[in-house]
Amino acid sequence: MRKVFTAMAALLLLVVVAEFYFAASGAFGATTDDAAYRPHHVLGYVIFLLPLLMAAVAAAARLPRRLIWTSLLVTGMTTVQVVIAKVALALGAGTPGSLVFGLHAIGGLALLASVVMVGRQARRLADTPDPARRAEAAVPTAS
Repeated sequence: MRKVFTAMAALLLLVVVAEFYFAASGAFGATTDDAAYRPHHVLGYVIFLLPLLMAAVAAAARLPRRLIWTSLLVTGMTTVQVVIAKVALALGAGTPGSLVFGLHAIGGLALLASVVMVGRQARRLADTPDPARRAEAAVPTAS
C-alpha cells in the first residue's frame, strides 16, 4: 500500500503541473474564453478528489497520520482556490478582482509546495522497510 500511495502522490504532482500548464494556456492562448479554461476546471476537480482518495488509502494502510493530514490539506487548499476564484469573479474585471485573483496564483504555488511535500514524505516512507514485513521475515517457518 505504501507503493500505491507513492504512485498516487506522483500522479497528483503530475496533475498539479498540468493544471499550471492549462491555466497558462487558457490565459495566454489564442482564445481566452470559457472553453479555454475547461481543462483547468476539470483538473481542479481531480486535484480535489485524488487527495481524498489518497487519505483513504493512507488510513486503510495505517500509514503515518501526517500523510493522511497533508493529503487532506491539499483538498482544503483546493477548496480555498475555488473560493478565491469565485470571489475574484464576483468582484469583476477591475482592480479589486485582479488583486484577489492574484491570490489564486499564489495559492496554486502553495498547493504545489504541499503536493511536493506529500510526495517526498511518501517516497521516504516507501523506501523504508515495512515493520510488518520485517516481522514476517524474522519468523522461521517449519519445513
